[in-house]
Amino acid sequence: MSSLPGSRLPGRTWTVRLTGHPDHSATVACSTAACRMPPRSKDLNALRRFAQQHVQAHARSATPRPNATCACGAADCRHHTTRTTCTGRTLLVLIHNRIVGDVWTLTEVCQACAPHIVNATLLPGAVAPPGIPVPAAANPAPPAPVQATFSSPQPTDADDVSAARRSQRPPRARRSRGAENRRGR
Repeated sequence: MSSLPGSRLPGRTWTVRLTGHPDHSATVACSTAACRMPPRSKDLNALRRFAQQHVQAHARSATPRPNATCACGAADCRHHTTRTTCTGRTLLVLIHNRIVGDVWTLTEVCQACAPHIVNATLLPGAVAPPGIPVPAAANPAPPAPVQATFSSPQPTDADDVSAARRSQRPPRARRSRGAENRRGR
């Protein structure tokens, strides 16, 4: 593809999707036709790991192009609801909603759109605009907080107190689920 000097290229987008099937198997698909995908499998964890590694491979091989237009703006800013004007440098952003969990989108977006994209992570190699988290390469994750409840394999004094309280309570009355107890009849 040849372009005129000073012309802007369209922003690139890669989408890796894990799709489930009725027989409890799944397939991984990439928006790049040249990518080789594993066969359909029932091992969802292995396919999910493959999809994560595959999108990471795309991220390692792609760097944001300074002459690229915002892929989000080209798609009418479908990645966010806030209206904005595309400005600033081009950044490489990974969009992954952990609630949905099975779609990873790697895209070139502008500095104006990047902070407005929910579930977006700015990939290393670019300066972060305000509002976008940058993954720490060398910093280990902080230890998980200790839960408010504590469980021990050995019985404790608190277990004895709880058991004594339970034995002092009167038994709960059970309600019948018969038709005579239903409301509205």
